[in-house]
Amino acid sequence: MTTLTTTADPTPAAVPRQPAWTDAAPAGRIPLRHTLFALLARDVRVMRRQLFDVVVRALMQPVAFIFVFTYVLPKIGMGGGGSRAGSLSTVLVPGLVAITLAVQGITAVMMPLLLDLAITREIEDRALAPAPIWLIGVQKILSAAFQALFAGLVVFPVTMYLHAAGQAPHVHVYSWPLFIAVLALSCLLAGCVGLLVGTAFPAHKAQQLFAIVVTPLTMLGCVYYPWSRLGAIPWLKVATLANPVVYTSEGLRAALTPQLGHMPVVAILAVLAGGVVVVGGVALRLFTRRVMG
Repeated sequence: MTTLTTTADPTPAAVPRQPAWTDAAPAGRIPLRHTLFALLARDVRVMRRQLFDVVVRALMQPVAFIFVFTYVLPKIGMGGGGSRAGSLSTVLVPGLVAITLAVQGITAVMMPLLLDLAITREIEDRALAPAPIWLIGVQKILSAAFQALFAGLVVFPVTMYLHAAGQAPHVHVYSWPLFIAVLALSCLLAGCVGLLVGTAFPAHKAQQLFAIVVTPLTMLGCVYYPWSRLGAIPWLKVATLANPVVYTSEGLRAALTPQLGHMPVVAILAVLAGGVVVVGGVALRLFTRRVMG
């Protein structure tokens, strides 16, 4: 009787490599960029349905400050002289756009993420997408950045044209490349901070987080005054360097109102870009661990 025997192939099977960003997808596998675009498209549709709420959230705080400082106070004789009030309105335009970018970008990812991770668990549905977990975090950052940019573009013309007679701000885009770079990096950094905070803290601390995060960003972010004016308080001038909104405010002043003085442009761009890399990297690592855990 003849016995048939088989021998195992001595060559070990190759471990399948995950496709790179630009690789052509193997049969049955969706490229990562297509998955990312699909997730972003879903967020755009949701944002379109909630467009009114997004616009209201973006406009409430800036419009209130602009209305009080550049319309009400001058009308009742408490706004100072024309040059002083004009200077204040000029200072406020880049500062209020900066805080709008920061607050909208942070809350756009932080608040839904707190609910997803602790209550609704909708994040588990996205985790089933044919993509690594970190890509879902990247999608959340990009989605928040887009919402922040939209809010900033809505607020910008309002801060320019809402004022009393003779109180118009002296604002002009002196450098379009710098203006675009500051907007893009600031929106991305806001999304990274939102992902980090939303991942690192539990949902029951949402109210405390909003007070702890948003209030210092607003009051100490050089929104209502240039950073150079803090020379009279040296310790505060140094302490505010830890606030990311400072660099957005100063970057927009460098692009829109360079006559007021600002930080060195190289320092502004270096901190914003470095913040995106460092904060984004830490946030994505924590996000991946939290979802997989």
